[in-house]
Amino acid sequence: MLLVGNGTLVTQDDRLPLIEDGCAAIQDGLIAEVGATADLQRRYPAAQFVNARGRLIMPGLINTHMHLYSTFARGMALKDEAPNNFLQILERLWWRLDRVLTLDDVYWSAMVALIDCIKNGTTTIFDHHSSPGAVTGSLFRIAEAVRRTGVRSCLCYEVTDRDGAQVAEQSIEENRAFLAACKHSDDSLVRGLFGLHASFTVGDKTMDRCTRLATELDAGFHIHVAEGEADLAQCQREYGKRVVERLHDRGILGSKTIAAHCVHVNDAEIDLLKDSKTNVIHNPESNMANAVGSAPVLEMIHRGVRVGLGTDGYTTDMFESLKVANALQKHRTGQPSAGWTEVPAMLFSANAGMASDTFGSFVGKLVPGAHADLIIVDYDPPTPLRASNITGHILFGVSGRAVVTTIIGGRIVMAERKLLEIDEQEVMAKARVSAEKLWHRF
Repeated sequence: MLLVGNGTLVTQDDRLPLIEDGCAAIQDGLIAEVGATADLQRRYPAAQFVNARGRLIMPGLINTHMHLYSTFARGMALKDEAPNNFLQILERLWWRLDRVLTLDDVYWSAMVALIDCIKNGTTTIFDHHSSPGAVTGSLFRIAEAVRRTGVRSCLCYEVTDRDGAQVAEQSIEENRAFLAACKHSDDSLVRGLFGLHASFTVGDKTMDRCTRLATELDAGFHIHVAEGEADLAQCQREYGKRVVERLHDRGILGSKTIAAHCVHVNDAEIDLLKDSKTNVIHNPESNMANAVGSAPVLEMIHRGVRVGLGTDGYTTDMFESLKVANALQKHRTGQPSAGWTEVPAMLFSANAGMASDTFGSFVGKLVPGAHADLIIVDYDPPTPLRASNITGHILFGVSGRAVVTTIIGGRIVMAERKLLEIDEQEVMAKARVSAEKLWHRF
């Protein structure tokens, strides 16, 4: 038994959102109960006690669209002219980088990003991977990093036709093999989805093969949808329909599918997303940095689409993504009150719902039976903190680097900013060696 107490317990459960001097009792990787610290210490006198020392105790955060493989792009110089549009960003940066990744690069880049997740309080991710020069075994190497760091992860490999038929076939097989392995494993940390890159790089024949196989495996998809105008333009030109319409017609949409971005969608497409119960992921910083536009997330939410929050690999700090998403909706609509309730719901409700559906048991809440993923945040509120205003305190007072302790599945992976099971300096040193070699191949 593990007790995490003597702090302000923020449960993200509407029935009991906040417990002053609260405590969570953890047994076998799950939350056994929550309550007052003194009460639980009396009931479990022999339990190990983690003292929050008056700080916030919260559920770990969830990132529903991540790219672990993007780590080695940090600080890397492009060899071509600076890109002028999103397609050029893909061609001159990401598609060149992913082609030169080795399986060792895949592992070390994942290790770095997963460590950063831990340090920023992100305990669950949905990753979307690509390494066309090293497809076979790539998801399994990422899973090695996941198990070593302890970050709960749903993985997929993006299938695309852009690298030729052989790579497409390898990509399909990597998804199949990994999904099959997950189905026969009792590992609660690792799950899978069937990855697709985007409509504009996947032809009908390949997409139909993936749909048939995913149906056999009872798996949903993880795909970029209408992120840039090039995706929409190609779909209209080649297929005479919009992106969401094409994906609907080919059986890609559904309650187990993640549609990342959805920047360029219209009312009819929003209806298709709603009716199919497809999950949409907003990635505000990435959309802004790539100058692709601002997704109509408020419209989607108001019309019944479940919209979550991701980072597209731009950061591992979901507190940061929350802040930017909030500001972007105000900027987009010209209304200072826009997004006040909807944006926090993306992170704390929609993301939690998607993760719970994927991993079984609650994820993202501190309630009995939930996976014991929680963080301690060093935040001393300068104004009264109550259940009615906790979102305002988190939005304006907390950042990822305020996280001092991270616990995932009842496993303490970081305590008082120190990683307990990983030599961070060794990981970073090996990552730099791999990155230097990759930069020469880029």
